[in-house]
Amino acid sequence: MADYVALSGNREEDAEAVTERKARRPRIASLDVFRGLTIALMIFVDYAGSLVPFVAHSPWHGIQLADVVTPFFLFIVGISASLVYKETSNRIQTTQKAMLRAVKLFLLGILLQGGYFHGVNSLSYGINIEKIRWFGILQRIAVGYIVAALCEIWLSNMPKRNAVRVDGFLRNYFLHWVILVSLSGIYLGLLYGLYVPDWQFQVEDATLTNIYSNSTYITNKVKCGVRGDLGPACNSAGMIDRYVVGIEHLYKKSAYRNLKTCQNSKARNFSDNSASWCQAPFDPEGLLGSLMAVVNCILGLQYGHVLVQLEDHKDRLIIWLQFSVSFISFGLFLHLIGDPLNKQLYTISYVFLTTGLAGLTFCALYYLVDVAIYRCLTFPLEWTGRHSLSIFILVASNIVVIIAQGFYWRDPKTNLVHWVISLFVPQ
Repeated sequence: MADYVALSGNREEDAEAVTERKARRPRIASLDVFRGLTIALMIFVDYAGSLVPFVAHSPWHGIQLADVVTPFFLFIVGISASLVYKETSNRIQTTQKAMLRAVKLFLLGILLQGGYFHGVNSLSYGINIEKIRWFGILQRIAVGYIVAALCEIWLSNMPKRNAVRVDGFLRNYFLHWVILVSLSGIYLGLLYGLYVPDWQFQVEDATLTNIYSNSTYITNKVKCGVRGDLGPACNSAGMIDRYVVGIEHLYKKSAYRNLKTCQNSKARNFSDNSASWCQAPFDPEGLLGSLMAVVNCILGLQYGHVLVQLEDHKDRLIIWLQFSVSFISFGLFLHLIGDPLNKQLYTISYVFLTTGLAGLTFCALYYLVDVAIYRCLTFPLEWTGRHSLSIFILVASNIVVIIAQGFYWRDPKTNLVHWVISLFVPQ
C-alpha cells in the first residue's frame, strides 16, 4: 500500500558498486501502475458494489471482482519488500525500522477502520471503545508486510545476479517456502481441526428502541457442535475471533448477510425467517485468515526476487508466467477437491488463485509500461500508485465524503454527497 524506498548498503558489494548499480536501475513504473490500478479498483467496488451485485464481495463461497483487491495489495507489498530489503548492511537496525513502519500502518488502520468515521449515513464522529474494530485492510497489510520483511532480511540466501531459474528460487529462498508451508499447515489444522460449540450473540431490537428509552437487545443462539465446518455460522475462524478478540470488536456488516438465506425475497433486508446467525458479526480480516494473508505476501516476494536477480525482460516474464500459471492451476485444483474459494475465510485455494491472477496482471502491466514504454496511457494510475496511501486515507476511507457532508444548505441532509447518492440510488 505505502510507497517503499530502497535501503542502501549491501552485504557483499562495496558502497561504490551499490551506487553504480542503483544508478542504472530505474524505478519499476509498472509496480506503481499496479498499485494505482488496485487502489482505483478498491474505490470502484466500494461505491459501485451496492448498485452492481457481482462487483461487490461474494457473500460466502465464490469469488467476485471485489475479492481480488486485498490479495492484489498483499502481492504488491511482497514485491515491494523484496526491492526494499534486497541489500541490508545492518539487519538489526533494518528490522527495527520495518517493525516501526508496520506498527504505524496498523495503528493508522485502527483509526480509519475502527469505526470512528460513520460515513454517509451519519454526521457524527466517535465510537464506544468497547465496540471498536481492531482489524481491517491496513492492519492485515501491516501483518503481511512485517513477516515478509523479516523473511527477506533474515532468511534470504542472495544468489548471483542473472544466475537463477525457477528451481533456483526454491533453493535460494528455501526458508521462505518453509515458512509458507508451515503457515498453511497451521491454518489447515485450525480451520478443520477445532471443535466449534454452540454460541450466541446480541442484536439491537429496533422495534423496541426509541429516543426516550435505552437500547433493547435480543439474544440469538447459533447451534453448531461441529468440527471442520466451512459455513458462515460454525467455522473455526469466526470462533477464534470471538474468543480472542471479542464479538463486539468484529465487523458488524458481514458479507454473508447478502446470502439468499438471510434476505427477504421482496426487499434487500433481513427476513423474519432468516437463519439466527445472519446478523452475527464476522471479521473478514480476522486472525486465522491473516496467516494466509502472510502467505500472499511471501508469494509476492518470489516475484520480486525475479526483478532483483534478473535483468532481461524476457527472462522475467517467462518465470513470472510460470509462477502465475502454476499458482492458478494449484488453486483451481484445491477448489475442485473440496477447498472452496472463500475470501472471508481466506482459504488456500483462494490465496493461490488470486496470487496467480495478480501475477498475470503484473506481467501485462510490466510488458505495457516497462517493456513497450506506453507510460502516457497509464500515467494517471502511476501517479495514483505513488500516492496510494494518501488516496486510501482520503477517498477509500470516506474522509473526503465526511468533509463534503459538513457543508450543507439549511438542512444537514441537503449536501453534495446526498445529492449524488440520490441520482444513482432510488429513494
